[in-house]
Amino acid sequence: MAGPDTRDLLVRRLGERFRDVVPEAGVDQDDVCLLVDKDRLVPICQALKNDPDFEMNYLVDVLGVDRLPSSPRFEVVYLLYSISKRHRLRLKVKAGSDEPVPTVTGIWPAAGWPEREVFDMYGIVFTGHPDMTRIYMAQDWQGYPLRKDYPLRGYKDAYNPFGDEVEEDF
Repeated sequence: MAGPDTRDLLVRRLGERFRDVVPEAGVDQDDVCLLVDKDRLVPICQALKNDPDFEMNYLVDVLGVDRLPSSPRFEVVYLLYSISKRHRLRLKVKAGSDEPVPTVTGIWPAAGWPEREVFDMYGIVFTGHPDMTRIYMAQDWQGYPLRKDYPLRGYKDAYNPFGDEVEEDF
């Protein structure tokens, strides 16, 4: 793990390199954290991967966060790591309910599965993704289970194969 001096240096370099496109930079829970505009996500990620100062060559994960009732509602969080430099970076992008986020599969092909997971659980669409389909839920599933407004018991089935009354309480 990078020490405080390395993290401060990384924050300073990121601020110098992306001064015009990064609204926030800082350290949160031992990770350097950046909040970037979704329209600049792909060029920033390309620079983070290819620039010798950063070499963020390993995409650890892509996560979704529902901030309801905040606006914009969603965050997409990218956890990045530099194998050679041994530093971590948390990159965040905010998006509204119906706003797509560009895919980073062209930079890190491993983003394919976690972006699909975020789509399946939160409904966040990644434009340019090679296979933007559900990964866990059935293709005809209604809604997105990790959204804060998703009903605890899911949506009622329109079809009851047994023809029974469905009890409200279990």
